[in-house]
Amino acid sequence: MESTDYMRRAVELARKGIGFVNPNPLVGAVIVKDGRIIGEGWHERYGQPHAERNALKNCIESPEGAELFVTLEPCCHHGKQPPCTEAVIQAGIKKVYIGSFDPNPLVSGKGIQQLRDAGIEVETAVCQAECDNLNRIFFHYITKKTPYCLMKIAMTADGKTATRAGFSRWITNEASRQHVHELRKQFSAIMCGIGTVLADNPSLTCRIENPSNPIRIICDTHLRIPADCTVVRTAKEVPTIVATSSQDSARIAKLQESGVQILKVPDEEGHISLKLLMKKLGEQGIDSVLLEGGSHLHESALRAGIVQHVQIYIAPKIFGGVSAKTAVGGIGVNDVDEAYQLGAPEIRQYGNDILLDYDILEG
Repeated sequence: MESTDYMRRAVELARKGIGFVNPNPLVGAVIVKDGRIIGEGWHERYGQPHAERNALKNCIESPEGAELFVTLEPCCHHGKQPPCTEAVIQAGIKKVYIGSFDPNPLVSGKGIQQLRDAGIEVETAVCQAECDNLNRIFFHYITKKTPYCLMKIAMTADGKTATRAGFSRWITNEASRQHVHELRKQFSAIMCGIGTVLADNPSLTCRIENPSNPIRIICDTHLRIPADCTVVRTAKEVPTIVATSSQDSARIAKLQESGVQILKVPDEEGHISLKLLMKKLGEQGIDSVLLEGGSHLHESALRAGIVQHVQIYIAPKIFGGVSAKTAVGGIGVNDVDEAYQLGAPEIRQYGNDILLDYDILEG
């Protein structure tokens, strides 16, 4: 096997941590000796041992003189776990192959230097694009201190998100909806507006095997959320945050009794400030938000500049209708030059549905 094969195996292992390690990165590690894999591991859950230590623990023979393939630069500082560089050095590893550089200021090059100072050969940027792709969320959060935000849209071929009568179930097929639940598992939080709660009464949970439910965030400027809606009734089972600028102490107290966390956010032009909301969420350790809002919240999020990525599911259907809702509402832009610019799409297909996967271009 080539070095890239071992690193791709490490990437595969890292994915096993999806939904359980946030706000830590996804990391996988493979230990190879004499052309044989003798140990594998991944970061399994936040607060538990990191991938390198798990791989060393799982070795079927001594790792002395072996090579380590790890998707992210090993940590070199004390956090919830001791430094992985120490474990690698003590194990007698002779060479380390690294996929991604860690932008965390506590690590950033220092882990590599510690290994080299100990006489360990280090090769970097092995399958870097694949390893970097694992941790878009972590890289954004550790450098910006705000959640990575992905806006999810499901629409017809003519750009409608509901019929003129307001019906939207189901625009996309079952395969697309299954993929959305897999997506929900990757994110720390899922966010929608009060309009979606009032119209659809969603549960906003992750309904797949071995689920990890995201924290539910409802943007509700004037605190209109009903006490008997699903997200409030289940707030003691699934963490739920209502972001509001309301000062209605009686309603706030009632929601808090139901288990809802109230997050007070100043308003801006009649709605809560999404920029301040993201800052507050980041301070709570929420590293990522899946935005499944209505058209007005989508437009507000784009205008506030809080969205980093867009996924658009397109179903082979046409609704028509001037009054039928579109994916992005609000006031929109005036000139073509003011459009929000997207990068080149990754295109996938789920049955007859198409998924367009875009980065939002800065500036």
